[in-house]
Amino acid sequence: MFLTILKNANLGLAFLLELGVLAALAFWGFSTGSGAFAKIALGIGFPALAIVVWALFGSPQATWHLNGIWRLLLQIVFFGSAAVDLYAAGQRVWGVVFALLFVLNTTLVYAWGQ
Repeated sequence: MFLTILKNANLGLAFLLELGVLAALAFWGFSTGSGAFAKIALGIGFPALAIVVWALFGSPQATWHLNGIWRLLLQIVFFGSAAVDLYAAGQRVWGVVFALLFVLNTTLVYAWGQ
């Protein structure tokens, strides 16, 4: 029963990490752009692009759901971009924490066959 609780918590963490990617991309876009138009375009455009890519290839109900090494590569790029963007936007501690949570979550997902 305790293992079931841990597995469900890990799936919840996966969902929160997905939302975190969008927040990190938006934060990076709004803090990086020079000028109001660039800030809005980057702050909204990059998260929108990430949503489309994840919906097409990464989500469980994706049109072209990737498996195996291709899914792992997509996850590394998708979640890694959030960690890199946080780090680049000056939020170094949050970038490292996000990367560590991603590694822990992904390791448990593959270990538990989720």
